[in-house]
Amino acid sequence: MSGWAFLWQAADGLLAESMIFAVRLYQIFLSPIFGRQCIYQPTCSHYFIGAVQKYGPLVGAVRGAWRICRCHPFSRGGYDPP
Repeated sequence: MSGWAFLWQAADGLLAESMIFAVRLYQIFLSPIFGRQCIYQPTCSHYFIGAVQKYGPLVGAVRGAWRICRCHPFSRGGYDPP
């Protein structure tokens, strides 16, 4: 593996772990305050983590953000895996 590929892979992993850490902080500290609001299963925060783990930080973040945008009272909700 070349040096640039290694650096890119390391940066990609660090970014993914940082995103997951931020969502975990939300789950621990803010989610209990707001209560259960998500109409989807798994919840939007769990979906975001799964999408980042499955697709990487860039595509996963876009998919997670799209899911959060769809989470509103007029949406059907239901089961929607990453």
